[in-house]
Amino acid sequence: MNFIWALGASIIVSLISLIGVVSLLLREKLLNKILLVLVSFGAGSLIGGAFLHLLPEALEKGENSFEVFLYVILGFIFFFILEKYFYWRHCHKEKCEIHAFTYLNLIGDGIHNFIDGLIIGTSFFINIKIGVSATIAIIFHEIPQELGDFGILLYGGFSKFKALLYNFLSATTAIIGTIIGFVFSSRMSDFSNILLPIAAGSFIYIAACDLIPELHKEPDRTKSMISMLFFLLGILFMSELKLIIG
Repeated sequence: MNFIWALGASIIVSLISLIGVVSLLLREKLLNKILLVLVSFGAGSLIGGAFLHLLPEALEKGENSFEVFLYVILGFIFFFILEKYFYWRHCHKEKCEIHAFTYLNLIGDGIHNFIDGLIIGTSFFINIKIGVSATIAIIFHEIPQELGDFGILLYGGFSKFKALLYNFLSATTAIIGTIIGFVFSSRMSDFSNILLPIAAGSFIYIAACDLIPELHKEPDRTKSMISMLFFLLGILFMSELKLIIG
């Protein structure tokens, strides 16, 4: 019964990735106007998620802080190498090519969702009450994250349908993580201790090296100030969420 609860919770968390479907109700012109806002909020939530959620959790679980930060650096380097491999020219034409950071974001988000699945699986293995509490916390964390991720994919050149599909596929790694976490809950601590800082390193790289430079390309001062505001709001939201859920 606990496993069924865990599996159902992970499916619900994965479906949150489809929150971007609300954009399908918006006109193209209006959607383009809010894309920069979504990317700004996404960048802020990535920074906030890395420094306020993933890293503290990794330091709490890890016995050696040096190893934790080493894995953060390795995650950063790994995604730097990935970007070199997936490199696309930034577009200067009316129709943009798909930017490399969209694929990096999907990979990083997939790792993050996999870790969420591990948490769900191990929590429900203990008991249903702890599992439900963990799932609610993850849901509140995922809503702004997935909305920002959808905006990042659109900004990077994905169509609406492709952004929804790929974002959902990336989110389904939570289901895999839940199954593994539940079945091997007594043996997963070392594995998650490695994945947490690597995911943090990937989030820092994507936000600092790809998304924030994109925000700097906006020449309009008012729009730039708005993007900065939503970047800070993304960090603030993650900070408040940390205070609420602990």
